[in-house]
Amino acid sequence: MNLATATVADIVDAITPLDALERQHIEDTRAWLASTDDVFRRVKPDTPPRHLVSYVVLVDPRARSVLLGRHLLAGLWLPTGGHISPGEHPLTAAGREAAEELGIDPEFTVIGTEPLFLTVTTTVGTHSGHQDVSLWYVIRGDRTREYTLDPGEFAEARWWDIDTFDHTDADPHFARFLTKLEPLLPERIPNH
Repeated sequence: MNLATATVADIVDAITPLDALERQHIEDTRAWLASTDDVFRRVKPDTPPRHLVSYVVLVDPRARSVLLGRHLLAGLWLPTGGHISPGEHPLTAAGREAAEELGIDPEFTVIGTEPLFLTVTTTVGTHSGHQDVSLWYVIRGDRTREYTLDPGEFAEARWWDIDTFDHTDADPHFARFLTKLEPLLPERIPNH
């Protein structure tokens, strides 16, 4: 196992699973990382057919809200983020994606700099059929601030209430991510 893959394996090992599905995704990811160093996307859209992604979820913890964008290719409401470049640290990728897609210098101050969640998802949309192994990072946002998502990636942006999120047109694991995030946030502040 090369150093970049070993670094990812250490990150994966540190994730505490929410449920049996995340436990299975973590176990599958560990086995995959142990079997190959070809874990970074080399050629768009799907070479190799399974590769690493850093999701970057913009969260306003006081308002208990998350910003999602209507992704052009997937046709789903998704957090920002993207593919991790060959040899790139997943946290570096998360910061780069936040800068590219949100135009901000991300603050990893909600839960820290480690990913909260891991998923393995078969993609949908115009480039469907490959698998994204996604590390879900959390960055601090402010619902009262306007964020402009990259128009090359997203059709529109919308804030969603964490406590009442119920949308089937989102990442299939997003509601589970919110279940894991919710107890780490403060109680709702009135008027937010």
